[in-house]
Amino acid sequence: MADSNKKVRARRNFTRKELVQMAVKFGATAAKVVSPKMVKTGPWVAWKCQFGCGSFGSSLVCPPHTPAPSKTRRMLDEYKVAVLFECRDGKTKRVAAMMERELFLAGCFKAFGFGSGPCELCEVCAFDKGCRHPHQARPAMEACGVDVFSTARRNGFKIEVVRSPCDRQHYFGLVLVK
Repeated sequence: MADSNKKVRARRNFTRKELVQMAVKFGATAAKVVSPKMVKTGPWVAWKCQFGCGSFGSSLVCPPHTPAPSKTRRMLDEYKVAVLFECRDGKTKRVAAMMERELFLAGCFKAFGFGSGPCELCEVCAFDKGCRHPHQARPAMEACGVDVFSTARRNGFKIEVVRSPCDRQHYFGLVLVK
């Protein structure tokens, strides 16, 4: 018998426009609702982290502590809707965590966010003790094998290799919705 005092909240269906507005509200400069099928993954991406990033292995949200690209692909294939967004200031993990939380509280229990770049929440990761900031820490797309360049381009975003300090940096995040 159901407890009559419990309120059952139905999952809210967000429009594409509402999802884009949510990303912008939390700090994205641009956002698009995309199909997770349009997110490209590849094993080479983690190799670029290992052989090219000074933060490799420095936190629980960086390789080798993150899922392999094949696991990421299987996860992406469980979703039908995602939001790909860009930030100018590199705060993609903050935007992703805030969107994920708002979506979750609205009944989208599968919501999950990815940011970009290494974790900067702690000076030194706690590793064996677990994450000190589990509600804020999110893995980078590239740390999980997402080819950010191909994904951004195939979804209409402009992204180029940064060749000098004068070039504009592009930071992308992704929130899986349902």
